[in-house]
Amino acid sequence: MSVIIFIKNPALGKVKTRLAASIGDEAALAVYHKLSQRAREVALALDVPRYLFYSDFIDANDAWDNTLFIKKQQAGQDLGERMHLAFVDTLQTSSKAVIIGSDCPLLTPEIVQLGLDQLGQYPFVLGPALDGGYYLLGMRKPAPELFENMEWSTEDVAKITLERIAESGASCYLLPALPDIDVEEDWQKYGW
Repeated sequence: MSVIIFIKNPALGKVKTRLAASIGDEAALAVYHKLSQRAREVALALDVPRYLFYSDFIDANDAWDNTLFIKKQQAGQDLGERMHLAFVDTLQTSSKAVIIGSDCPLLTPEIVQLGLDQLGQYPFVLGPALDGGYYLLGMRKPAPELFENMEWSTEDVAKITLERIAESGASCYLLPALPDIDVEEDWQKYGW
């Protein structure tokens, strides 16, 4: 079992752009660093291989310890293809994997571990986000149909993903719904 973490290479004006529209690029970058640190702490608390996929380039000199994370670069044209290819890569050596991002301030190691554990009984696990997306997706074998022709960053992503799982005849374990940070109101409500 493995955990996949998707991050963007932190750069001013390139991360948390919806949040930056109201609080500015520098403050948004600071929020991104805090959220990334939270994702890092969650991942480090899990006793599993940790695959860290960067958006633009592999950074060997950042806060993610090279000895504790298997660092890779995302490949693919859109978010769906990037996630699918990360699962393809990781599931070559792992029997099951979950993917998380760095937008969920309330994510805990216990929730991620529950997701991994439930993959023993269910072919899929999904952690829905309050905005309609998801903060965690887990599977035992690659499922390209979950990622193709998806309109990302919309309120229907989790619903459509669950519909596609059901259409394939598979079952899915649902984790608790959690918030993610997209706009200033989210950070004021759930940030720290």
